Amino acid sequence: MSLSDWEKSGWLKAHQTSREEIQNLLNIVRRDLKDSEVKGLTEDWHFAIAYNAALQICTIALYCMGYKPYRGQSEHYRVIQSLVFTLGPDYEQIRNYLNNCRAKRNISDYDMVGTISSNEAKELVHTTNRLFNDLLKWLEENFRKYI
Repeated sequence: MSLSDWEKSGWLKAHQTSREEIQNLLNIVRRDLKDSEVKGLTEDWHFAIAYNAALQICTIALYCMGYKPYRGQSEHYRVIQSLVFTLGPDYEQIRNYLNNCRAKRNISDYDMVGTISSNEAKELVHTTNRLFNDLLKWLEENFRKYI
């Protein structure tokens, strides 16, 4: 499978991004990474904020590749799954980890409070920071016009 196959399947649509759009999303990631470490928040919120930053990182990469998910069609799932097609196959483990985080975040956001441990929140914050650094390098190497 490829991103163009996903488009043919109706999971993605073509998208022409811009420097402004990517800069706005990068600013969201920076804000969320900073906010994910604010003292006094519940572990659920630390996790949810870091998850949003990770989701935006995956979105940036997908937009740079010329695609956007359709709204309301497992959007978060598709964006996370696209990571191996954007940043590369070496990101399969992180993709799987983020997909597990997506499921955990859904439970903590919609079903039950207190389901995220301190270690889980810290691990996601750490992983998202590493992924953001990788994204910035990838943008520098492949999509300099957006940064």
